[in-house]
Amino acid sequence: MHRILILNGPNLDLLGTREPHIYGNRSFEDFLGDLRTAYPEMAFTYAQSNVEGELVAHLRAASQDQDAIILNAAGYSHTSVALRDTIAVLKVPVVEIHISNIHGREDFRHRTLTGAVCAGVITGFGLEGYRLAVDHLLRRAGVRSVR
Repeated sequence: MHRILILNGPNLDLLGTREPHIYGNRSFEDFLGDLRTAYPEMAFTYAQSNVEGELVAHLRAASQDQDAIILNAAGYSHTSVALRDTIAVLKVPVVEIHISNIHGREDFRHRTLTGAVCAGVITGFGLEGYRLAVDHLLRRAGVRSVR
C-alpha cells in the first residue's frame, strides 16, 4: 500500500459551487471517493486549509508519514515563499495540481513559486489532474511501498 497526502489550499473547500464554469460542479470529497475506488492500493489522506501556515504544517507532517504529496495550493502557488521553501526541503515527491489552466487565465497566475520545487505541475485537466498525479507518482516518482 502507498500513502499519499492530497492537500488543497484556499477556497477549494468551495468546489462544486465556486465558479463552476472554471472549476466544475463536483465537490472534492465526491471526487475523492472515486479516486479511492480507482486506487484501492492507495491510502489517501486528505486535508484542506485556507490558512498558509496550516498548509506548511501539513506538508512538514506529511514528510514524516506519507510517501508522496499532491498539492493544490491554489492562489498561494503564485505568492507563497513559505510554501516554496517548505516543499524544497521535503524528502518525498510533491506534484502540484491546478484544476484550471493557469496559463489561460490572468497573467499573475502564469508563474508558480511552488511549482519550481515540485516533481511536476499538472494544470488544466480539471479534477482529473489529481488522477494524473497519482499515476505519475506510482509510475515515475518512485513512491515507496508501506511495509
